[in-house]
Amino acid sequence: MLTQKYGPGVANYYSGSPLNRVSFLRTNNEFLRAALIHPSSSFLLFKDLAPLVTDPSSLTFVSYEEVKPLIGNEVYIKHEDQLVKEYDSTVTLPLIVFLGLDESNTSGYAFRWGLYKGTPHFALDVTPRGSIGGKAENLISTMESRGCVFLQTRILIALPAAHGLSRHPPSPRIKPELTSGFLANTAAIFAQARALLDWNARNPFCAQCGQPTFSTNAGTKRTCPPTDSRKPSINMPLTSELFSDIDTKFFAPLDETRARLPCATRKGVHNISFPRTDPSIIVAVLSADSRRALIGRQKRWPPKWYSTLAGFVEPGESVEEAVRREVWEESGILVGRVVLHSSQPWPYPASLMIGAVAEALPGGEEIVLKHDPELEDARWITIQELAEALSVATSNGFGELTGDEVEDEKCSLKLPPSTAIAHQLLKAVVDGCVGCESKI
Repeated sequence: MLTQKYGPGVANYYSGSPLNRVSFLRTNNEFLRAALIHPSSSFLLFKDLAPLVTDPSSLTFVSYEEVKPLIGNEVYIKHEDQLVKEYDSTVTLPLIVFLGLDESNTSGYAFRWGLYKGTPHFALDVTPRGSIGGKAENLISTMESRGCVFLQTRILIALPAAHGLSRHPPSPRIKPELTSGFLANTAAIFAQARALLDWNARNPFCAQCGQPTFSTNAGTKRTCPPTDSRKPSINMPLTSELFSDIDTKFFAPLDETRARLPCATRKGVHNISFPRTDPSIIVAVLSADSRRALIGRQKRWPPKWYSTLAGFVEPGESVEEAVRREVWEESGILVGRVVLHSSQPWPYPASLMIGAVAEALPGGEEIVLKHDPELEDARWITIQELAEALSVATSNGFGELTGDEVEDEKCSLKLPPSTAIAHQLLKAVVDGCVGCESKI
């Protein structure tokens, strides 16, 4: 019924994950432990937020036995309350995120837990740090000796994917600076993993009290313990004169666990302890007569590269209001009707791009760039020009054309690739407005 009335849905790149996150099981240590050590479990490794790959379009997943030297034998054996009680800020715990179960695997080899069945997927940060740095370096060396690399790039949507998941098959060594494009379902796994690892890496300290935290709930919560088993240096004089501004009751003898400063996150539910997602709007703007579309470019972009307009949603602001505000601030265009189109998770670091198509008000179509200096240029182009550019001049994210249909010097503008929601919004404008009769 909805498809008949509103048309087919749109699943943008980085969405459409094959994993059932079973988020309600993230606090179930028995489930997590069983999934972790199951022979079918798969681990996606990251170093400095760069995923392990065998080629520019294939993520590499490894087994529990391969990561065991780094993570050890005690992961998920102790419950959160016990880990909090034994917390020692000098001990580095491996950062592991449970991503979910791939339910497409229904063979007898698949992991089973009650009603749920599939291949467990985890993300593991192998960036060398703290007390496990040496073990992490050894694992990295092992993976690289097999021809795998950690693909250092911010944009992973440039090239069409040819492969999917792999368990490090033989492959020639590739250059880590190459860009990549994964299969849609693989890209969704990457996006979830990267966003959660990045959030953990960005929040080693409590946002409320500033003290060190550690990861719990299978990588989806940061906990601020009330005590620390860390032993202060014997050369450090713990005297009231040295810490005149701190209550000395928070210090204990060298052989005892000492209390930490109070923190509000230890009572009730506080969103500063859980991952954040930043909503952003991205919009294709039509002229009042639907004959033209608005595109713009930032100063830092490669030459000739244009896209739709975008910006963050502010507190106390609806999506529609954010569209109207951002479009006016960046281009001076006054927008009336706003229609939501689709959304796209964007793991750089943790945005949710909310796509819309908007219509300019009659008499409000003059471009004015004197408000927000973000754009270097903005222009109206006809729907026919937009359709032609989408077919022959899409950019790979670095200002380079992805096709052979048009020579670079003959191209007046370059648009985002089909894996970007901006491309899908512009395509929706073309599909709804060819012949200059709007269907929106």
